[in-house]
Formats: sequence, structure tokens, C-alpha cells
Amino acid sequence: MKPPLTPFHVAVPVYDLDEARKFYREVLGCSEGRSSDMWTDFNLFGHQFVIHLKPRPAEKTEHHFNPVDGHDVPVPHYGVVLEWDEYKELEIRLRRHHVKFVIEPYIRFKGLPGEQATMFFLDPSGNALEFKSFKDLGQLFATT
Repeated sequence: MKPPLTPFHVAVPVYDLDEARKFYREVLGCSEGRSSDMWTDFNLFGHQFVIHLKPRPAEKTEHHFNPVDGHDVPVPHYGVVLEWDEYKELEIRLRRHHVKFVIEPYIRFKGLPGEQATMFFLDPSGNALEFKSFKDLGQLFATT
């Protein structure tokens, strides 16, 4: 028997801690954990997600994009694979908060191995997020 997945830990830079805290708390619905004047922990769908204050760079940084299934995917990005209903609820929540999508929610690899629902958007500091879901989680690493 396979052990249950353990939570991941990821930390990302943000330029305005209060603005980012509001986004992750109110838009994504994450509960806050420990914090200081330089960072805040969040529960991101059961994972430990931390925002760290970072000075804004003097010049604007651009995302790199790689083509995937006919869309330009921002690199780097992070996110969570959600249950199908959680994914749909998050999509509704994001639309209610008027979040602008980098890639609108759609079905990627339709009819192929790894078929999945996916969406991309940015946090207030420009960090790219991808949330996805599989009707068949067994397709997560499918190649054929």
C-alpha cells in the first residue's frame, strides 16, 4: 500500500506583504499560520505555502514562456492539483474576485493521456500560479 502524499513546502517572494496576504487569504481562501513582519505561512489546500517580503527590483522582470498544448505557459509557476469539484469552486471564486487569467480555464490534452483541467493567473507580485484537476487522478503522470 502506498503511503499518503505528504504536504509540500514552497516559499515565494512578494513585493507587498499586506497585499499578498489579502490575496492569498481572501481570493484563494487560504488560512494563515505563523507570520512575522517579513513572511507569512498559509495553508494552501493542505500544503505549507510561505510568502516572503522581497524588495521590488529596479527594472520589471519578465516571465519566460514555454509552449504547452497551444498555450504559452509562464515559467516558473506553482500550484496544486485539486479534486474536480474543488477546482470548479476555485474557478468560480477567482471569477467572482475578477482575477485576470493568463490562461483561461480549459481542458488540456483533451482525449490524450494526462487530460486535465488547468488555469493560470498571477498573484499581486506577478508570481504565476497554475491549478489543475484530473477527472481520473491516475492520469497525473500518464504518458500513453
